[in-house]
Amino acid sequence: MSTVFFILALISVAWGIANSVMITSFLSKRGITINYLLLRLFIFRYVSQYRKITMEETGKPGSLFYWFLIAWNLALLFAIIGIILKIA
Repeated sequence: MSTVFFILALISVAWGIANSVMITSFLSKRGITINYLLLRLFIFRYVSQYRKITMEETGKPGSLFYWFLIAWNLALLFAIIGIILKIA
């Protein structure tokens, strides 16, 4: 049963990576320079910039902001459940 949760965690990670790419693409189109070499280090800064820009344009955070948060939180949750089930 723990394998199912690890697979769900990997799917959530893939979803989070896809959202990260879409956010950096959005920012790149707005003229913000993206450091792809250090993307893993700066992703939270880019997500914050995405949120700020979309708040200024529409008055609320863009949907990619929420999808990013949901994907990574689900990945963490599924991994923890998988570890607990593996131990038990």
